[in-house]
Formats: sequence, C-alpha cells, structure tokens
Amino acid sequence: MNPPTSHWRFDPITGRALTPPQKTLQTRLQQSNSKSPSSQSPSMQEMLSSTDISTMVQQNGYNPSQFDLNPSHARYFVIKSYTEDDVHKSLKYNIWASTELGNQRLDRAFNESANRGPIYLFFSVNASGHFCGMAQMLTHVDYTTSSSVWAQDGKWKGVFKVRWIFVKDIPNSTLRHIKLLNTNEKKPVTNSRDTTELLDDAGKEMLNIFFQFNSRTSLLQDFQFYEIQSIQKNVAQSNNKISRQSPNLHANPFANVSHQGW
Repeated sequence: MNPPTSHWRFDPITGRALTPPQKTLQTRLQQSNSKSPSSQSPSMQEMLSSTDISTMVQQNGYNPSQFDLNPSHARYFVIKSYTEDDVHKSLKYNIWASTELGNQRLDRAFNESANRGPIYLFFSVNASGHFCGMAQMLTHVDYTTSSSVWAQDGKWKGVFKVRWIFVKDIPNSTLRHIKLLNTNEKKPVTNSRDTTELLDDAGKEMLNIFFQFNSRTSLLQDFQFYEIQSIQKNVAQSNNKISRQSPNLHANPFANVSHQGW
C-alpha cells in the first residue's frame, strides 16, 4: 500500500514526489513519473540543492560500461537490509555493517579470499520487491569500530569498507529463476536471507544481469530525500540535547511567584 499523498515530500527543483520509505519498485516507478508541484519550504531549498544523478554516477563510477563478468576466485553474497535508509548511508559513506553472525560470515570469507578474488555483495531491502545494487567488500570487519549513521543507532556492531559498483533497481521477477542450489530448500535468490552465499554460477549470472539490465529507477533518485531526513534527525537530536542541558528552559513561569494576596 502506498502512503497517503499528504505525507509525501517533493524535490524542490524537479518537483518529483519523494515518498517516505519503505519504497517498492512500483512506488519508485510512480515517483519517477510524478509531475507534482514543489512543496518544500524555502529554508530547506537553501540547505540542499538538487541532486544531479548523472553527476553522481560519473563522479563515483557507478554502472560502468565495461566490467569483468567472469572474475577468478570471486565470491558472492546477498545482503538484506531492514531499511533503504541504511543502504543510502552505505552509498554515502562507503561502509556497511551486518548482524554479528553476518559480520563473522563475511569477515571469514574476506580472510579466506586473501586477495585471490573479489567479494561482491548484492543488496536488497526487505519487502521492497527488488535488488538495488552491488558493492565490493574492500576490508575485513573492524569489530572495534561502530558507526552511528544507521537508522537504528547502536544496533549494528563493527564496520567494513565497501565500493559501490552498480546502483540500479532490478525487480525480483528478473532474478527469481536463479536458485540457491547450495541450500537444502533450493529457493530462489529472491528469497535469500542476509549474507547467504551464492555458488559461482549463480553469482556470475547475478553479476551479468546487474551489468546488462537497463533500469529506469535507482536509489539515487531518493538520495536527496534521505539527505533531508538526516538533517532533520540531526536538528531534532541537537534540540533534545539543548533541552536536557537547560532543564529550566520550559519551567512554569509562575513557579516562583508569591501566592500572598491571591
């Protein structure tokens, strides 16, 4: 079910409707075709300029026109995220963190690979109906460091660096024929759990589809929405901190007034 239009936000430059998360692929397609007028306040327009998607793609090298589709000793994992907001943070900061078990699984794979081949991560947000990109794991998991950028601050322990390669929406229907033959259930890859590893053939087929698929939508279209959301969250946290540091700020103005003569 799509959220009520009264809760939608709009890009101040393009007028594109920016719906609150969680977005399905159908919602994103509707968003990309929206011609709704801008309703952002002037102050927010001054704080953020419109995000130029083509510039972001060029500057970061997303969706390259040439790529090694038959890498030697590569390993492939499915990453399931609770929120699209967290995937946005991964794009912005080039980091990721999984559950404790997921981190251990990925860290073990990274150490076993030992520079023999790349580790590719295929990202999908729960209940979104699509995969949203592929990144390469660049470092082992640093268990001594945690990031506070995630939607649920303090939930995820440890962090590792990634490099995003493909940022595009690919519907589950395009990938559902790929099976997890290394599991007892042999379910489609679209039914994977977080950090499920793919066999080499399945991983390479995923890689080829990510390279070839011509997508109309991507998370980059929502990048500004999440930037605005982050600013609003930081402002709210700052206001809460000020309130805690100034307990008398909202005190009863009549608290010290004498009651004599009343």
